[in-house]
Amino acid sequence: MLRQTLALGALAVVMTAWVSPIQAQELNWAEKMFSELKHDFGTVARGADTRATIVVTNIYEEDVSIGNVGTTCGCTAAKPDKNLLKTREQAQIEIKMNTVKFMRRKDSNVLVTLTFHGPQGSSTKEVKVPITAYIRSDVVITPEPGNADFGAVEFGAGAERKLEIAYAGRDNWNIKDVRVPNNNIEAGVKEVSRGPGRVSYELTVRLKPNAPLGSLHEQITLVTDDANAPEVPVLVMGKVEPDISVYPPSYTLGNLRPGESKTFQVVVKGKRPFTIAHIQCESADCFEVKQPTDEAKTVHIVPFKMTAPEKAGEFTEKFTFTIEGRPEPVMFQASGMIAAAGT
Repeated sequence: MLRQTLALGALAVVMTAWVSPIQAQELNWAEKMFSELKHDFGTVARGADTRATIVVTNIYEEDVSIGNVGTTCGCTAAKPDKNLLKTREQAQIEIKMNTVKFMRRKDSNVLVTLTFHGPQGSSTKEVKVPITAYIRSDVVITPEPGNADFGAVEFGAGAERKLEIAYAGRDNWNIKDVRVPNNNIEAGVKEVSRGPGRVSYELTVRLKPNAPLGSLHEQITLVTDDANAPEVPVLVMGKVEPDISVYPPSYTLGNLRPGESKTFQVVVKGKRPFTIAHIQCESADCFEVKQPTDEAKTVHIVPFKMTAPEKAGEFTEKFTFTIEGRPEPVMFQASGMIAAAGT
């Protein structure tokens, strides 16, 4: 018997975006786990990096495994990032459309085999997710793979990528605008050449230096003067990584008795020499920290001493490292448990 967890309630909110209440009643146990049961890439340029992610959530108490993941057309490929899902765990299935070898309308299906492992045996279902796209032959994005991938970018450094947008058709074809949904990205086009039936633009995409830490996955849109298909999507990806990190990012002190002292140290590491101007404790007065020297180094080892307070229970303390010349501080936290007196 399949026992659904509380996660089902949250999933139902997501499902309402793509399935009607009547259809929801007809979904089998495996289909209920999918964030979407079909995907349309719309109209895309030839050579464009065209990909999407479908999330599979285990809404049951028992384990669910992802077996075979395949497609019915060579124009698509699909791959999960994990194969075994415990309760509430998620897997991401990345779907890619090959826009280099294929053109015009392409239809495919992603076939995912799921197995439910229950106490009374296993149950296996195959879920079919239709995939469609229309790949234009008159607009080509180069170089391959047709995206603005910044890769790993150091925090505060910013980055820039350039792509060529080539068009074959009308002499007077134009890109009128570039829509950018993310304030951390700038994009613009410049006409490079125009001849009989040929137009070429240079697309420049910039990641701003103040972009926050973390992964970036966005889609910008080129707005053309085509009457039937005015929009050309372009994928933008990257990951902003910290220039300075604390190891470990959090420290577990374990169980302590009231009044007990414990020493530990953290390593603050940068990609170039830096100075720690100040270390501030959020609230508690039970921590002692040796303020660092004014010497600029790539690695600082910071010793801490904690004397457990009398109040029993869990505690968490946050620390702020102010770095000379860096507008954003670096954070660290320590946590533990104080035993009741006499235990």
